[in-house]
Amino acid sequence: MHGRVKVRTTEEERERKKKEHALKVRAYRAAMGRILKKRDAGELDDEMLGLTVQILHRNPDVSTLWNIRRECVLEKIKQLAAAATESSKSDEVQAEAEAEAESAAKPVEQEDKLQSVYGQELTLTEQCLMVNPKSYNAWHHRCWTLEHNPQADWEREVQLCNKYLKYDERNFHTWDYRRYVTAKAAVPAEQELDFCTEKIKVNFSNYSSWHHRSLLLPKLYPNEQRDRPMSEEKLQEELEMVLTAAFTDPNDSSAWFYQRWLLGGGAQADQPPKVVAFRMGATGAVVAFNKPCPDFEQFKVELASNEHTLKLESWQPADSRRTTWRTQTSIDYQKDESYCLKLAEQEIKLLPLPTGDGAFYFVPPHAASSCSKELFEELQTQLQSCYDLLEYEPESKWTLLTSALLMRAIDVTANHERSLDHLVQLQKVDALREGYYKDLAASWTLELELAKWVTSTEFPKRFELSAESALTSLPYGQYLAIADELELPAKLKEELGDRLPQTFAGLKL
Repeated sequence: MHGRVKVRTTEEERERKKKEHALKVRAYRAAMGRILKKRDAGELDDEMLGLTVQILHRNPDVSTLWNIRRECVLEKIKQLAAAATESSKSDEVQAEAEAEAESAAKPVEQEDKLQSVYGQELTLTEQCLMVNPKSYNAWHHRCWTLEHNPQADWEREVQLCNKYLKYDERNFHTWDYRRYVTAKAAVPAEQELDFCTEKIKVNFSNYSSWHHRSLLLPKLYPNEQRDRPMSEEKLQEELEMVLTAAFTDPNDSSAWFYQRWLLGGGAQADQPPKVVAFRMGATGAVVAFNKPCPDFEQFKVELASNEHTLKLESWQPADSRRTTWRTQTSIDYQKDESYCLKLAEQEIKLLPLPTGDGAFYFVPPHAASSCSKELFEELQTQLQSCYDLLEYEPESKWTLLTSALLMRAIDVTANHERSLDHLVQLQKVDALREGYYKDLAASWTLELELAKWVTSTEFPKRFELSAESALTSLPYGQYLAIADELELPAKLKEELGDRLPQTFAGLKL
């Protein structure tokens, strides 16, 4: 029995861990108690920094400690600045020759001390990120330190990102930080795009790299019409590349997500709200935006005609999302005059209503984008590739969804029913996201119906949705604010309840 290692029993191991945990909790409480006591006393000194290090090395996610360290750093900077001022005053009373000898050395010494303070913080964050590479607090503190350091080495930070991305190429914290430091270091976008390409070649399943790529391409290859994410030539290249990635592992979603972005429109999320519908009558007007416009009442809105300009004021929201607004300003409408709406950076020409009692403006949600012959052929090739894959894997959800998106990119109207069939199949294959596919089907249906409504004889007075549509939601409801009547299926009306869109007639304008 001698010489053999004693193996602890389960109960002994549990008891040992319990005692270790109790000791750690006691030490943590004691350290935190000491830290908070010193903070209350205003003692933002080296001892305080040392106490915070002890805890942060074990747990980098204690926000309070990072806040205290920032207070300590600011106090040190303040003290160094005060010391420099005092030294400068003392130099004035010294002999001129003596002052010249010392004045050259003292600024360098002061700067070295200052850089030492920043260096300690950067070293600590590196150590903490080795403990937890996804610590929001550590990354934030590093950014804060660099922002306060006028001599920050941004190129070094880029190299640090390269190092961390070798450990984990999918750490989105590092990718976010990389975007921050490359902007500071003025790294060319072309160089960053090459970096993304290399990372994707190493691992197709890299959401962060695909996302980083999607931010670079619109800047490097802009699309003037803004109906595509980038120029058509580059878009065709990206589609070819992403198809290879997607078909390498059809069950991996990262490439499919990127392909979906490629097939989308060119509108960016940070674009300001745009007017999509407007109608005016003698007793007021209603305006609708493509997305919420919460501060619209602060806008300067004018209605200009051949003869005069009227300022439209007292706007009130007509829906809870604030995508639709109304005003009851009296308007002396003259049917023999032409009108335009002016607000923010938009100037919109209005068309007269067929009844002659007002004017309107309407742009349906985009359902299709123009494309060149080469791009059209590439889209058809990719759709055929999806069909081929579905023969072997008929329940591949990503292939089903992508093929539906490709159909819409090729011809929305001709492929509408077939694309909806794919969504119905997806509700069975991917039942956990059934609601999402139903909402997507509703969006596609409304896009087509609103496009057809513009050319109908009922526009803009009456909008009708057939009972066969079987929708459970009504997206783009704000587009219907210029209609007097809405003919919707009874089941949909019941489903919407209080969320039923307001009409022009209902707003009593």
